[in-house]
Amino acid sequence: MVIFIRSRPLLRALRRPAAGRALVTSGVCAALVAGAAVGPAQAASGPPAVPSLSALSWEVMDARTGTVLAARAPHRRLPPASTLKTLFAVTVLPHLRQDTVHRASSADLAEVAEGSSEVGVAEGHRYTVADLWRGVFLSSGNDAVHTLARLNGGLSRTLAQMQATARRIGARDTQVRSPDGFDTPGQYSSAHDLALVAREGFKNPDFRRYMGTKWARFPAAGGPDAYEIQNTNRLLVGSHGVEPYPGLIGVKNGYTTQAGTTLVSAATHAGRTILVTVMNPQDGDFNAVYEESRTLLDWGFATPAPQPPKQQAGPLRAAAPATAPTRQVPEEAPGLPRHLGAAAALLVLTCVPLILRRRLRARRTRS
Repeated sequence: MVIFIRSRPLLRALRRPAAGRALVTSGVCAALVAGAAVGPAQAASGPPAVPSLSALSWEVMDARTGTVLAARAPHRRLPPASTLKTLFAVTVLPHLRQDTVHRASSADLAEVAEGSSEVGVAEGHRYTVADLWRGVFLSSGNDAVHTLARLNGGLSRTLAQMQATARRIGARDTQVRSPDGFDTPGQYSSAHDLALVAREGFKNPDFRRYMGTKWARFPAAGGPDAYEIQNTNRLLVGSHGVEPYPGLIGVKNGYTTQAGTTLVSAATHAGRTILVTVMNPQDGDFNAVYEESRTLLDWGFATPAPQPPKQQAGPLRAAAPATAPTRQVPEEAPGLPRHLGAAAALLVLTCVPLILRRRLRARRTRS
């Protein structure tokens, strides 16, 4: 900051050492006080503060542009649990007709891990491919996943395709070892990768329909053995003490012993879609993954929407995601404004005695 002094009496006063030093000291203190007063007002008029959450990793993305609005350890490699089913769906959905009818066999269910979540695929019963996808998205059914994997040409082929899909969309933090996300050594993903997968899924109308379905009959054809299934995403349907989030359109939740709770969620308001990934909250409450996702969705909608990159003249090229700065949150977000305010206050308190001593010395000299 540069100060121009035009007052001649003031310039003459500054030539006296004691007066000059006292005036400069007063000016510094006044500037500190002014800065402390202006700082909070400026912060209040800007974007809202990034929330402090317990999750090991999370990310907020503008779904239209792909811009990451804020994140904490977004590339940290963690077990994904059933959120990995989104990658399975992105990979396999285009290869199977939804109206294909399949009679389930023991071979379909042979590799379902013990302790898996299941929708209830029964050997000898007939299901459409659409039935099985509802079992994947609503009930997180590993039995439905493995049945679809066999229809897709087998487990090995499906795993290779899933890994190839991850690489194609830039999900380089992901290593696939199972199609359903069940805890498997060497399997991991990240908050950023899962957001990329979900954004890729939005391009498929079947993916969008299944991820937002709240209730369905399994199988849809009915019969004496049919029953209703409900989406296990509590933020979508509202259950177990969790209020549904207004405008939520999907996507997928998950839980395993190693992964903890995970959730990929997306909501739309006024034509804008915010995509949030939360992995393994440390809060201890099973509903924490839903409430922390709610907090991030609220924050995302409160921030200004990023502008897409402008198209340049010449040959048409695929538009890259907007490159607005990402607000990275450290592992332990410090209270920087609070610390700066305390430092400013301390400096002011240090300046006041100096001014008082100089004034007292000046009075004694005059007397």
